Amino acid sequence: MPIATRSPAADVVRGSRKLPAGLALAVCAAAFFTVYLSAGALTPLLVEYQGDYGFAGSMLNLAFAVYAAGFLVAALVLGSLSDHLGRRPVLIASLSVQLGSSLMFLLGHDLAWVIAGRLVQGIAGGAATGAFSAAMVEYAPAANKRIGAVLGGVSLTGGLAIGSLVAGWAIESTVHANDVVFIVLIVMTALGGAGIAFSEETVTRTTGAVRSMVPQVAVPATMRGEFLAAAPVIAAVWMLAGLSGGLAPSMVSSVFHHHRPLLGGFAGFIAPAVGTLVGVLFANVPSRRAMLIGIHASIIGAVGIIVGTLAEVLPIMLLGQAVSGVAFGASFTAALGLLIPLALPHQRAGVVAAIYVVAYVAFGVPITIEGQLVGPWGQVPAVVAYTALTVLLAVLSLIGQLRIGRQHP
Repeated sequence: MPIATRSPAADVVRGSRKLPAGLALAVCAAAFFTVYLSAGALTPLLVEYQGDYGFAGSMLNLAFAVYAAGFLVAALVLGSLSDHLGRRPVLIASLSVQLGSSLMFLLGHDLAWVIAGRLVQGIAGGAATGAFSAAMVEYAPAANKRIGAVLGGVSLTGGLAIGSLVAGWAIESTVHANDVVFIVLIVMTALGGAGIAFSEETVTRTTGAVRSMVPQVAVPATMRGEFLAAAPVIAAVWMLAGLSGGLAPSMVSSVFHHHRPLLGGFAGFIAPAVGTLVGVLFANVPSRRAMLIGIHASIIGAVGIIVGTLAEVLPIMLLGQAVSGVAFGASFTAALGLLIPLALPHQRAGVVAAIYVVAYVAFGVPITIEGQLVGPWGQVPAVVAYTALTVLLAVLSLIGQLRIGRQHP
């Protein structure tokens, strides 16, 4: 989504209560981290809910995937709202919605609460991500705006990783893990909202807020070849991310016969943790090279997951997930780097929206279908088919990238 520039008026500290820009940047990053910490915590907790409430595996997949629906709708409708209303109102509102989702998980007692809470959690994430990403760039020092973008990426994938690991540890350590996790998250979210309230606004309020809520999803004709070459691997790495967050924790017990929740949490941790590290390390790698590395990594990682699943050898499956984390960190960042510069300023919002439509449809729809196939096929064949599809998608992107390379050597 477009990032508004800091207005001269916004640079004036309006009273002693406003936080310095450096501290505001830290507060903003911590609050954004909390949003994805909560999303990551659901990775092992959903397996616990399944045991507690006795719902089918297909509903487990649905409870995971409904997050993508909430996120995508909120991102498309609300993604540019902070450019008009200001960052702080949108950030505080999204954190309030996030607070509501945590309360739903804390107080809920059946599958309907889980699905509703997960949907609300997705809405909070979709509303928050664009505004937080923009605010962190704007709070960053003028001489080093890149630190804001880096903190945004680290907070997102790092929050998913740490949330999964910490929730797995909590499940193993206490019988009240759900209460502990969400009470802590409620406190962290409230503190984050208070910190944002005392931070300086970086955008001058402008008209056009209602018009900005009409989704813009468009890929200009001049860049469709590049988009079509990148879209399959975008879908592939987000499907692999869905496997890590939605399938892997339950597979630890049902396929690999390990019943330690911490191990399930680690299965959800490994891919986003590696993706976080790779996203930072690849910041200066040329986008075309990073894209090719990511495509090859997605194929290797998916093959590792398939081999580990068929052989029922957990370390091989985890290694495949780690390599898929490399794929995500390299190829998704590369896709943004290849596509966004080709768009004119007025086209960028539509292009970014198109990228996220591909990403979140791939994140939510295939895993829901996989859940429906577990009954007639069995879990292992369904997971193998799901993962094999990511290989096919990556190969399609590889062909597209090689064709572009021949056209523009």
